[in-house]
Amino acid sequence: MTTQTMLARLRHLIALAAVAALTACVSTTPVYDKHFGEAVRTVRAMQTLNPNAASEYDPGSGVDGRAATAAMDRYNGSYRSPEPDTNAYTVGVGVMNGSNSTGR
Repeated sequence: MTTQTMLARLRHLIALAAVAALTACVSTTPVYDKHFGEAVRTVRAMQTLNPNAASEYDPGSGVDGRAATAAMDRYNGSYRSPEPDTNAYTVGVGVMNGSNSTGR
């Protein structure tokens, strides 16, 4: 190996070491780190009806007892007599725009 080649390789090695040292000083994701998890917290807050429900006595609002009982009966009944599964190969065959293809 000649002296010039060794010097060229040494220059390349020094340049790579300098670049590696400089990249250690730079934070590449300051904006991402600042907002990390924000989307999850936002969606969870949007899905929570009453965040203080555990500390309050109010049982809830919006559904009366009869409607809730009927809904639970329909839900439980769906497990007693479930609808038969359709054939996976015929899904969507003969159906256009959500109506029957025969025009009925």
